[in-house]
Amino acid sequence: MIKTRFAPSPSGLLHLGNVRTALFNVLFASAHQSIFLLRIEDTDQERSGEGYITTLIKDLKWLDLAWQEGVEVGGSYSPYRQSERTQIYQSYFDQLENKKLAYPCFCSPQELKQVRKRQLASGQPPRYPGTCARLNSDEINNRQTKGIKPTLRFRVPDSSIIEFTDLVRGEQRFTAHDIGDFIIRRADSSPAFFFSNAIDDSLMEVTHVLRGEDHLTNTPRQILLLQALQLSIPQYAHIGLIIGHDGAPLSKRHGSRSIAELREEGYLPLALCNYLARLGHHFEDTSFLSLATLASQFKLENLGKAPARFDESQLIHWQREGLIHSNAEALKDWLGNDILAQIPENQYEQFIEAIRPNILFPKDTLRWITAIFDEKLNYKDESLKIITQTDSSFFTQALKAIDSCGLDFKKFITELKNTTETKGKVLFQPLRAALTGELDGPELALLFPLIGVEKIHQRLTQCLNISGK
Repeated sequence: MIKTRFAPSPSGLLHLGNVRTALFNVLFASAHQSIFLLRIEDTDQERSGEGYITTLIKDLKWLDLAWQEGVEVGGSYSPYRQSERTQIYQSYFDQLENKKLAYPCFCSPQELKQVRKRQLASGQPPRYPGTCARLNSDEINNRQTKGIKPTLRFRVPDSSIIEFTDLVRGEQRFTAHDIGDFIIRRADSSPAFFFSNAIDDSLMEVTHVLRGEDHLTNTPRQILLLQALQLSIPQYAHIGLIIGHDGAPLSKRHGSRSIAELREEGYLPLALCNYLARLGHHFEDTSFLSLATLASQFKLENLGKAPARFDESQLIHWQREGLIHSNAEALKDWLGNDILAQIPENQYEQFIEAIRPNILFPKDTLRWITAIFDEKLNYKDESLKIITQTDSSFFTQALKAIDSCGLDFKKFITELKNTTETKGKVLFQPLRAALTGELDGPELALLFPLIGVEKIHQRLTQCLNISGK
């Protein structure tokens, strides 16, 4: 049985990169009818916030990225918040210390900074030189009585080679000498990220870890830890990160927003999933797909090594596709009660079908609510210019046509075309300006029955008066 996981640190709002990682893990698990686990890595109490946990859970549910095990759901390996697993981690710290595979380190951050500075200046890779690795019990006790709080370092076997097959990047090889003894417990007694992360993956029987390539250098450390503790090691797949147009890591200056911000703007969850699924993964099918279909077509071998470039225009493309593929009833929640209240209930579906190609976000509908349902239009300068430049006889004939043809748009246009001897832009632009106050927009044939004979007559009369002045 395959098990994947998403293990966010609740130190901020979820962004596109975080959610893409969650999505890939969901798709891979779903493709194999397996388990996706949600774990909260909140050991850094200074940076973690309960509000962030609430929001990230809301974000995942909104995107329909369901988990079968973890926070809120439960499972056989609870608790699923790392802040509640302190005793579990302590038992493994004790094991490592008892085996002499870990030791206390009293080096201060300032001392370590100076060491790194000297190493870099001499062209050496920055690594811990083992200053505290050989302290005897008296030296350790002496430092502790002075009130110095140590970190705990893992003793890396100096001659070992760490090799593993990355499911995206292929064979990987690291030398222990280049890694150096690393901190597994901070001075405040909290576990280092990659320690608790590795322990939990193994204890929770996670089989596949799909994560960003920025975690690749953590992997040999985690493998060494799990080997030392004789715990199972998952398979790793490190995917390319998302970058902006300039090749730099994705940030706000590239248009990146949190998932909460995107939801507030009016992006559709499945539109976001369709976009993110294609950032770093190749799909043969370029059509708008359900989550189930995305999962059925998801393959690890189609994950890319190269960074994935964020493209705002592509995000907009999938938003448009999402609107095209959403039924009118489903869009009610998307629009919200304030906007729905402005649309006649008996004309709602007709209204949505008419304006669907001309909107991207809920706020866009307000333009067409005004254009269609307002009793009297306030013509914009561009529309007013077209109306005043149109001969008043055009509106006279349009009034006669609406009287004789009613809401039969095809018949109305044919009659107006014949009586005014106009066609194309000369026919449709003044008509659109008169009926909607706009120079572009939805098909007039679809707007005609929504506006209704009475308002059409009223607007044409208003334009006849304007053009006759």
